[in-house]
Amino acid sequence: MKDLYISDEMRRNGVTKGEMEELFLSIFKSSYDGIFVADKKGIGIMVNQAYTRITGVGSHELLGKTMKKVVQEGIVSDSVTLQVLEDQKPHTIVQNVRGKEVLVTGSPVFDKNGEISYVVTNVRDISDLNQMKNELRQSKKLAERYISEIEDFKKRELIHMHLDGIVAQSQEIMKVFHLARKVAKVDSGVLVLGESGVGKEVIVNYIHQESDRSGYPLIKVNCGAIPEHLLESELFGYEKGAFTGANSQGKPGLFELASGGTIFLDEIGDMPIDLQVKLLRVLQEFEIMRVGGTKTIKIDVRVVSATHKNLEEMVEKNEFRRDLYYRLNIVPIKVPSLRERRTDIVSLAFFFLNKSNKKNKFNKRFHPNIINFFENYEWPGNIRELENLVERLVVTSDSEEISLNDLPDGFVQGNDQINQEKWKLKEILANVERRIILEQMAESKTTRRAAKELGISQSALVKKMQKLNI
Repeated sequence: MKDLYISDEMRRNGVTKGEMEELFLSIFKSSYDGIFVADKKGIGIMVNQAYTRITGVGSHELLGKTMKKVVQEGIVSDSVTLQVLEDQKPHTIVQNVRGKEVLVTGSPVFDKNGEISYVVTNVRDISDLNQMKNELRQSKKLAERYISEIEDFKKRELIHMHLDGIVAQSQEIMKVFHLARKVAKVDSGVLVLGESGVGKEVIVNYIHQESDRSGYPLIKVNCGAIPEHLLESELFGYEKGAFTGANSQGKPGLFELASGGTIFLDEIGDMPIDLQVKLLRVLQEFEIMRVGGTKTIKIDVRVVSATHKNLEEMVEKNEFRRDLYYRLNIVPIKVPSLRERRTDIVSLAFFFLNKSNKKNKFNKRFHPNIINFFENYEWPGNIRELENLVERLVVTSDSEEISLNDLPDGFVQGNDQINQEKWKLKEILANVERRIILEQMAESKTTRRAAKELGISQSALVKKMQKLNI
């Protein structure tokens, strides 16, 4: 017993060999870890109850059998006993016992001649360890996601620093801003495409402010809002006496006023075909001639245009000049519709809510069901429609909390009405799930016990709790 440490009191009491053997047998039986003992031939001779509890393997399946046969029968995946007998030294392995992973350590017991007489195997349940490992892995993934979100947030903050009012967090719109920042540093022509209300003008503002021309004017022209007979004189200016009612001193055009900066030609698809020829010359020569003038004026201006129309189709129908189209469309930027960047909808809704609250000195808030509606609605009018609706709801709702009941009459029609009912059902089901989980958690205290009572895995329960904001 030279490697066995016992107290002085036991030594003084003179514990007999029989008493010591009885003590060791009690320890063997009561050990929380599983213990299995094989002889020098690898035949099982002893196993405690803890082994059966941990592995589910009964003593009759091990005792009297060689470990080689136990492996062949598929009871265990591998035998640490056989490894110890072969190498004459301790071994630790992860063993699969009928689909369950356990940590087993085999230790040799040598006789006085230095030969192995027994192999003692200690078995430990590592399901808790695996659970901790999975939780650690999930925590690591969560940390990585947070880091990624922080990096994205920094990028978004950089955009906010330049232009107040931009809400951009979806990958779809961030790609647009990334491209816009690239082209801002050069003078190549940019054609911004997208449905009405998607925020094309915001992209143009961003391009201008990121460019070296940001200290100079950004002149915006809506080609569809100016009468056709006035558009040319507005763009290129006119000399005195050029036409009846003209300013006696003449007037510089918007291209001249934008010199050094950027001119934004919005709704370029509405420009008259005859004026397109003159615009093409400006883009080729970077010089203009005023209406009624006789000499050209050099200009230094960057041209950015935008339209919600399909210019390619207009070109095929001879409604838009092909050469002008290619001149404008050097770098196209397609702004996605709101339904294509749904992860931005809620952020935009809250942005407009805060903006409207501040403007009207209110303190309105959203009910979860209206948020659900925002996320699932198609938004044919895009961001402009969302902004207008949020302001309308803020102004017209009777209570502090804006809900589905505050939506304007007829706003949700046809299939959308069916979807609305589905959202209500979804909300009801979510509330039921939330209540059941909260009650079970209050009773079970831990997610592991609660998951067992609910008949689902712990990871599934954790995901549900995160989804339900518990």
